[in-house]
Amino acid sequence: MRVRFRGLTEREVALVEGPAGWGEFGAFPEYDDPEAAHWLRSALEMAWQGPPPALRSRVAVNATVPAVSAGEVAGILDRFPGCTTVKIKVAESGQQLVDDVARVAAVLQARPDARIRVDANGAWTVAEAAHAVRVLDQAVRAVDATRAPGTGPVSLDGQGLEYVEQPCATVEELVRLRARLAADGVHVDVAADESIRRAEDPLRVVRAGGADRAVVKVAPLGGPRRLLAVAAELGVPVTVSSALDSAVGVAAGVAAAAALPGVRSGRDGAAGDGPGGDDEIPAAGLGTGGFFVEDVVEPGVFSLVDGCLPVVAVAPDPARLEGLRACPDRRDWWLDRIRRCHDLL
Repeated sequence: MRVRFRGLTEREVALVEGPAGWGEFGAFPEYDDPEAAHWLRSALEMAWQGPPPALRSRVAVNATVPAVSAGEVAGILDRFPGCTTVKIKVAESGQQLVDDVARVAAVLQARPDARIRVDANGAWTVAEAAHAVRVLDQAVRAVDATRAPGTGPVSLDGQGLEYVEQPCATVEELVRLRARLAADGVHVDVAADESIRRAEDPLRVVRAGGADRAVVKVAPLGGPRRLLAVAAELGVPVTVSSALDSAVGVAAGVAAAAALPGVRSGRDGAAGDGPGGDDEIPAAGLGTGGFFVEDVVEPGVFSLVDGCLPVVAVAPDPARLEGLRACPDRRDWWLDRIRRCHDLL
C-alpha cells in the first residue's frame, strides 16, 4: 500500500470465479470464522448470482484521507480526481485533536468546496467525542481559503461537517453522544459503521437512537442483496463503503450502491444517468483503490472519472493475478479458511 491504512501496509484477499463472474473473499486475518463466513457468502453471491439490478450507471465516491500530516494531504487528494466529498480519518493513536484540525484545514485549502466527513473508528469517549465534534465542525465552518490569516474575524457561517463516523465504540455511547450534541447545539449527524457491520443485530444502533446515518459494507453484511435489505430496514441515509478491497471487491460495493433507491433532493449524491434518472445517494466510500501500489486490474480499467466509478463487471487481469499470487503457505492458509467458513454457510 502507498500509505499505512487501518494499520496495514499490505492487503491479502482470495478471488473466486463462478458462472456469473468474480467475487472477493477478504475478511481480515484476525476475524474469526463465523464473522468471516459473511464475507465468503458475499464473494459467492457475486460469483454465482452476479450483481443486483442497477438504478444508475455510475456512483459518486468520496476521497479518503488517512491520518497523515497536513503536508501530505494535497498529494493524497490528487489520487481522487473530481471527488467533491472527503472523508478524513481522525482520532489516530499517538496524535492529538490539533493534528485532526490541521488535516481538515489542509483538505479545505486544497478543495474549498468539499463536503467533509470525519471517521474516528470508535476511538473517542463520549466526552472526547462531544468536544472533538464541536471543534472539528467549527474548523470546517471557519475555513475560508481566500482569507489571509490575521486579516479579520472568522466567520462560522459555512457548511459544517456532513457527519462524524463511529465516534464512539458502543451503541450506548453513541446514544449518549447524540443526546449530548443536541443539548450542546451541535448539529452534526452521527453515522454508525462498526456498530452495524460487526454487530449481531445491524439494526440495533439505529433503533436505539444511536445513529442518524449508516455506513455499510457489502462483504461484512453477506453480499449486496443483504446490504440492500438492511439499508431498507434501517430507514436512514446509507453510505456504501469499502473494506480495503481489490477492484473486484470494490466493484461489488459499486453494484450495491448502484441498486440503492435514491433521493432527488440529495446534495452529495451519485450521478444518476441510468434508469434511476437524477436520483442521488450519499457519496460512497469506495474510492480506496488509489491506496494500493498494485491491484488486480490494469490502471485505468476501473478508475475514477469526474469523481465517479462506473457500474461494470470487473475481472482480474491474468498476468496481474500471477504476479500478485500469494506464497504457497499463505495460499494454503486461505484455502483452509475458505473450507471452514463454507461449512458455516
